[in-house]
Amino acid sequence: MTGGGDRRRYWNTNDILSLVPKVLIAGGGLAGLAAAAALGGASFEVRVFEARPFLGGRATSYPVPGSPEEPAETIDNCQHILLRCCVNLLDFYQRLGVRRHIRFHREFYFIEPGGRVSVLRRGALPAPFHFAGSFARLSFLDNRDKLAIARGLLALRRERTRRDDLDRITMLEWLHEKRQTGRAIERFWRQVLVSAVNEDLDRMAARHGFQVFWLGFLARADSYEMGIPAVPLAELYSAAAWEKMGQVQIHMRRPVERIGPEGFVVDGRLETADHYICAMPFERLEAVGLAVPPLEHSPITGVHLWFDREITTLPHATLLDRTMQWMFNKNGGRYLQLVVSASRQLTGCSRGEIIDLAVADLRAFFPRASEARLVKAHVVKEQRATFSAAPKTESLRPGCSSAAPNLFLAGDWTRTGWPATMEGAVRGGYLAAEAVASAAGREERFVLSERE
Repeated sequence: MTGGGDRRRYWNTNDILSLVPKVLIAGGGLAGLAAAAALGGASFEVRVFEARPFLGGRATSYPVPGSPEEPAETIDNCQHILLRCCVNLLDFYQRLGVRRHIRFHREFYFIEPGGRVSVLRRGALPAPFHFAGSFARLSFLDNRDKLAIARGLLALRRERTRRDDLDRITMLEWLHEKRQTGRAIERFWRQVLVSAVNEDLDRMAARHGFQVFWLGFLARADSYEMGIPAVPLAELYSAAAWEKMGQVQIHMRRPVERIGPEGFVVDGRLETADHYICAMPFERLEAVGLAVPPLEHSPITGVHLWFDREITTLPHATLLDRTMQWMFNKNGGRYLQLVVSASRQLTGCSRGEIIDLAVADLRAFFPRASEARLVKAHVVKEQRATFSAAPKTESLRPGCSSAAPNLFLAGDWTRTGWPATMEGAVRGGYLAAEAVASAAGREERFVLSERE
């Protein structure tokens, strides 16, 4: 206060900092990081606690030890891709200043055993007819298959806002209802949807299949374009990416042991703030004292293969009629990553059996693989990769609020409106951030609507 009766208050730095809402976040996966980026950008003071020595959760990378003669290789735990319709994930990357590291591809390559390649790309027609030309030329489907698929896509477009049973029936039931041919189901619908939703067609709620095809393939002519990170996933969330967000502190190797409305217990000490977000995987909630939603898991298996020579020049391809579903060319056609989504059939297989299967599948598609020597290999089995997007699951997914008014939930397993994808995780983080802002008396909008 000043003298002479002047009662004006002069605020010092400590006064101002005391007015900044403080938020603690448990979990440095995509949901937790998205919430941190949104709130940090809105002038909240945020601290993130992550148990592991790296960020990104399941969407991360880490070094795999090499031989004494070779350096360690940094690999992604599994190949993660996005489509242009993933507007919140792209917004998150923009906030971190790393969107330039996403390379978009306009072609989808379908390859048959024997090596014949078909390409799906947009043409000059407007959506939803932008694929008409290349679709007509796909060699792995016959005219009967193509007619069935066209009929199915038109029905999907018509029924997506009219049916109220899409969360109660499986996608396979809907496809049979629409008289899809066996080859259309196996070579088209299954190849796209199992990889996108990480669930088999006979276990997947039809609503998720509808969402993938509507937003990813029909709503806009460019929404299908596939974005692949050009750097290891962990580099997208590196310390440099967070430097410009002075309001966000990241604490790695600091697992949260207990969560309640009074705060987080970390290293046996109580950490307090105004608001809290739990962005941990749902299977870990019980260990920290929170209720666990009755969701099931669906696995993903990634196989990393290094050869002594180039196997292919294709940047990526969906592999038809085999166990391995996708191939991604990671480096010069010599380092390839293969992915199997909803990989329950591989659960009981040994590392060696999976590698043998992967190499055999590659040889069915790429003749040069038969002449190449496998230098090394690495298998990643994510048994708890995502929640299972089964029928009647939506009602089991919690919203972002909890029983405590200052504690919120975030994750791809919360009720985001999306299946368990990177976009769904970021939406979960943004929704929790909006709830925190509202609890602090501020209305903020972080979630972006899909471009339709």
